[in-house]
Amino acid sequence: MVAIPGKAKPTLWVRAGKFLREVRAELRKVVWPNRKELVTYTIVVLVTVIIVAVFIGVVDLVVSELLALLGRIGR
Repeated sequence: MVAIPGKAKPTLWVRAGKFLREVRAELRKVVWPNRKELVTYTIVVLVTVIIVAVFIGVVDLVVSELLALLGRIGR
């Protein structure tokens, strides 16, 4: 925001009101998914989370076992 000489800066309430009006205008532009798309997207997210969790769990198990093996060898 550029300060214009002789013009007062808008108050916090004026700026907050403008912000909320702009947010509302932007939300009206959003294309919301229908029920079928929402279910499909939810399933995709859940499957992806499960796959990543299993991958991280396997990597954690392998690294833990390697560190335990190195610990036994070092004694």
